[in-house]
Amino acid sequence: MKRLFSTLKWLYPGMRVKRWMVLTLIGLALALVGLALATNLEMIQWLNTVLEWALTVTGINFGRSALAVPTGLVLAVAGMLLVYISAIQLTRSVVTAVAPEARQDLADRIFQRRHLAQGQRIVVIGGGTGLSTMLRGLKEHTSNIAAIVTVTDNGGSSGRLTQQMGVLPPGDLRNCLVALADAEPTLARLFQFRFEDDHEGLAGHSFGNLFIAAMTEIYQGNYEQAIAATSKVLAIRGKVYPSTVQNVCLLGEMEDGTIVEGETQIAKSGRTQPIRRIYLRPENARPLAEALEAIRLADAIILGPGSVYTSVIPNLLVEGIAEAVACSRAVKVYVCNVMTQPGETDGFTAADHVRVLAEHTPLTDAGRRHLLNHVLVNKERPSEELLVRYAKHGQQFVEPDMDAIRALGYAPYAANLISQSDVVRHDPVRLADAIVRLIT
Repeated sequence: MKRLFSTLKWLYPGMRVKRWMVLTLIGLALALVGLALATNLEMIQWLNTVLEWALTVTGINFGRSALAVPTGLVLAVAGMLLVYISAIQLTRSVVTAVAPEARQDLADRIFQRRHLAQGQRIVVIGGGTGLSTMLRGLKEHTSNIAAIVTVTDNGGSSGRLTQQMGVLPPGDLRNCLVALADAEPTLARLFQFRFEDDHEGLAGHSFGNLFIAAMTEIYQGNYEQAIAATSKVLAIRGKVYPSTVQNVCLLGEMEDGTIVEGETQIAKSGRTQPIRRIYLRPENARPLAEALEAIRLADAIILGPGSVYTSVIPNLLVEGIAEAVACSRAVKVYVCNVMTQPGETDGFTAADHVRVLAEHTPLTDAGRRHLLNHVLVNKERPSEELLVRYAKHGQQFVEPDMDAIRALGYAPYAANLISQSDVVRHDPVRLADAIVRLIT
């Protein structure tokens, strides 16, 4: 009964739909009459009676079929056109009330969403700004994206919220949510807004981090539900999952045997001592079931781009994720960084990144060989001016040593992937296009 009353509200004054409903019915009637005249079709008795009465009143004589057929076709076309126009206006009337901003490009939006919904199922694994950059490009090819994001960041706003509220570090997740957002640009900018130092207590925090922390409180500590609710607010194209909902700490064993605790501290210590290995505490952190299911159903799995030690590898150390990737029949691609990172990958080539990734995967040698199929590397060298500028900060261009990658058992794929700007980073469009070419 409640549903009936709700349906009847379409007939209330001011709804601006009744006129289009009536015109739709008129259009259907014209189309039926036209069909009857054009085909001499015997329809239901009362409609035939109405038609004969109308012809008698108007004095029209359709005794000759040559006149009846074209008139019927004209009426049928006019009726269908009226139905079409009414349907469009009815839809616009409804959309104007529900989502006024979508009125002008409604057909484009519907086509885009239907097209993206048929795209490939892509799982991306990593963290940091590199992952969010790639997601901005991939969301233009498919909405079937699942991002599995590391939660080991202990620096900046994320680290402070973890210490003060006990929530998982939200920074990398926020970046991925905003990258996949289909909401108003102002809302995306709001999530990335960072409070300046003159705001006591809020200095350094981004609004998005605080929003996710508040959502976690609302859902009584259920981080998974908090991220899902935030995803709805931003209307993202895809899904974003933390690699684990347990509070984990990233530890690094340096070349001299020193154990360093925390993602930020590992990078700092790596400036003087090379990293020997990375591991999690606790070592048996469990992944989300949804993340494992996304990997199982994936058509393609993309690792990186991002810090190989602190963004990519931590996800694979979560129990079950590396095994799920190795067992998947999807096309598996590692996207190598463009520049080295001080304290982590000083002097690394592309092959060195791949080698470290394999060494840290908790699998047998056979399993490691199935972790990847392809390695996507950038072959375009930045300008000398940029290289000199980056060298002052201890960063070098990652050389695409293709033969060394092949020797490791993987198929390299080189392309021009960087943006032409005053910084050296992946271009979202170029990177996404290269990935789509590689996996299709």
